[in-house]
Amino acid sequence: MPALGRLTRTTLRRLTGLITGRVALPVRPPSPLRCAEVALDTALRVNGALLNWTNATLSDIENRRAGSLGGPDRGDNDDMTVGEVSPQRTAGENGASGAPSPEVAAVADDLPPDRYIEREGSWLRFNQRVLELAQDETIPLLERVRFMAIFASNLDEFFMVRVAGRMRRMATGLPVEGVTTGMPADQVLEQTLETARELSLEHAEYFNNAIRPALAQEGIEILRWKELSPDEQENLHQLFRDRIYPVLTPLVVDPAHPFPYISGLSLSLAVMITEPDTGLTMFARVKVPPLLPRFLTVSKYRFVPLEDVIAAHLTELFTGLEILEHHVFRVTRARELEVDEDVTEDLMQSLERELLRRRAEPPVRLEVEESISAEVLNRLVTELGIDRRAVYHLPGPLDLTGLNAIADLDIRRLKYPAFVPSEAAFPHDGDVFSTLDKQDVLVHHPYDSFTATVERLTVEAAADPRVLAIKQTLYRTSDSSPIVDALIDAAEAGKQVVVVVELKARFDERANILWARKLEEAGCHVVYGFVDLKTHCKMALVVREEPDGSLRRYCHIGTGNYNSSTARLYEDYGLLTSDPDVGGDATDLFNVLTGYSRKTSYHRFLVAPYALRAGLLEQIERQTARQRDGQPARIQLKCNAIVDEAVVDALYRASRAGVPVDLWVRGICSLRPGLPGLSENIRVRSILGRFLEHSRIYAFGTRDDPEGKVWIGSADLMHRNLDRRVELLCSVKVADQQRELRALVDAAMDDATSSWWLSGDGTWTRHHLDRDGKPLRDLQEYLLSRRGHLTDG
Repeated sequence: MPALGRLTRTTLRRLTGLITGRVALPVRPPSPLRCAEVALDTALRVNGALLNWTNATLSDIENRRAGSLGGPDRGDNDDMTVGEVSPQRTAGENGASGAPSPEVAAVADDLPPDRYIEREGSWLRFNQRVLELAQDETIPLLERVRFMAIFASNLDEFFMVRVAGRMRRMATGLPVEGVTTGMPADQVLEQTLETARELSLEHAEYFNNAIRPALAQEGIEILRWKELSPDEQENLHQLFRDRIYPVLTPLVVDPAHPFPYISGLSLSLAVMITEPDTGLTMFARVKVPPLLPRFLTVSKYRFVPLEDVIAAHLTELFTGLEILEHHVFRVTRARELEVDEDVTEDLMQSLERELLRRRAEPPVRLEVEESISAEVLNRLVTELGIDRRAVYHLPGPLDLTGLNAIADLDIRRLKYPAFVPSEAAFPHDGDVFSTLDKQDVLVHHPYDSFTATVERLTVEAAADPRVLAIKQTLYRTSDSSPIVDALIDAAEAGKQVVVVVELKARFDERANILWARKLEEAGCHVVYGFVDLKTHCKMALVVREEPDGSLRRYCHIGTGNYNSSTARLYEDYGLLTSDPDVGGDATDLFNVLTGYSRKTSYHRFLVAPYALRAGLLEQIERQTARQRDGQPARIQLKCNAIVDEAVVDALYRASRAGVPVDLWVRGICSLRPGLPGLSENIRVRSILGRFLEHSRIYAFGTRDDPEGKVWIGSADLMHRNLDRRVELLCSVKVADQQRELRALVDAAMDDATSSWWLSGDGTWTRHHLDRDGKPLRDLQEYLLSRRGHLTDG
């Protein structure tokens, strides 16, 4: 296994010296290839010469790096890194990612070249499923409004990360990571932008034509300025003068004032003004303040977009000038975290600097109201330097992420029934440790209470005088986290507390920095993981002294984050256990995360990036061999995404051998099911609903197979999870718990369950009504009725 890179205080000084020749080499110098790469990277960052490098040169560097370092080159972001690929990845869409090994090529030769679904398109189809929920009139109205906001927020992130990364790499000639579909990279981008345009327009039109009227029928009105009564407009005049006008800054573009910077995801007004005396026409921009409510309250349940109020008062901003026209627009910028992981002295300081730098990222999408004039649009496109294919004309109002405020209205009859999660996993009259001494406990959130199980373990451990140490990973946590508070209490009580905080959790970097500092100040040992790997595994370890002086370890292994807020919205599993094998594995993995241990094999763990892919492939191949030998075989997988080519190809070969394969995938799926001679034994289903399906279950073998395996954990089947993250799957040993996990997948795949079905051509079809037009079973509602308790308030 390659040595895992860790930050040192002398890294920046040494590597700068290597580049400039001002200091001698350290005792153990980096390889010449490493020095050359650092020098090249520094030079390219300084003079922008990346465009001069050819794909062949980059490919050569990547091939030599893989051979010299003996392990993955893990990049600086989740999706767009040029890093190690799975063994069966062939040349990328621009032909620059290198060829597969001869052995792998021979195995893949019998599989059709068009066997993968293009990734970007697959994600957009996932967001289309979200939109279909917003269009479902059987769902409570305010929940449909929520899905409208989720669709918009999802699409924002897609452009900030996926589209931005693709554009950046195409512009610089770098390989574009993704499954090999044979489609040229520019064609993929063109298709992606067009599909996103179609969905954006459908989303905006549905809001205006269906959601707004439906809200109005329930007494909730989102009005434009001209629809307000004179009295309402007068009240808003006063509100504008008191609360809005003081924070506005109109910016005029003229020879003395260049075109202003337009921040990402902010709404703006493009205003054309003229000087009456001279006839001089000028362009001005007014930013809509993001800290003010997106929809201003006119009266109870009557709202108006903030930009409408500002537009109605432009004459007060440009006194003495004539307003010729004004239009709302919104810019989306790239927002992918980029940290130079080889010349970083301190990861936290580097991330703080990077968060400040993000404001200068290039624009990747321009949304404009469909009424915008050609003159104003041309000005925006020219000044922003944006690709015209990424300009979206939409009916207003723009930025429907603000609909979350409407969805939050406290009108219970227009929302899902409230529910109380089950607290039956642990007895109320005993402690967690007594229960775990007797048996493993499998919890299913949100149906089982997160507070009464996972949080309870940490809180009781912090207060228990016999607990000596607590170790925990934190990837994303809530704003007010009882777990963090308990860890602080434990440290202040003198217990050994170790917290592995992943500072690079996308869009939560700032919050995690604050948590890390708070924990450090309390005396916790805070470790930031690896600079070249995201620590994504969900793991807690409690070390407790028994009455006889021996030590016993208690663990939680989860599929979701230690976040009490999202635990009520995300579907996840967690295993709580005092099994010595799990305790030993957790101890060893924490030593890898906090020290220089090179452990790669475990009793009940599969850990990425070292053995997780290989372990899953071994299980798939075992089921394939059993089927060929005439023995019962089966594969059941539940995850958020399936992209990895090695896994997809192994599943194709299992299907060809006759193995029944059931895949429950919430989001992206690059596998084509149901194709004769390739995947006719594979079914793919997707379930979206009240809760975000988030758990990962990997089950192999039939229920009667004594050698069958079931794992739960944090990893999806994507390159980033298998190559560039520390991920963890833990095997479930208790037979009843194995049956529960298998039964859940069976229920999702049942034709009587409402779900979306994936076809071999990449299209998803919703199956939610039976032959008589009656609703099929909603799996989440069914589980709520069994495990949770529905209430009226």
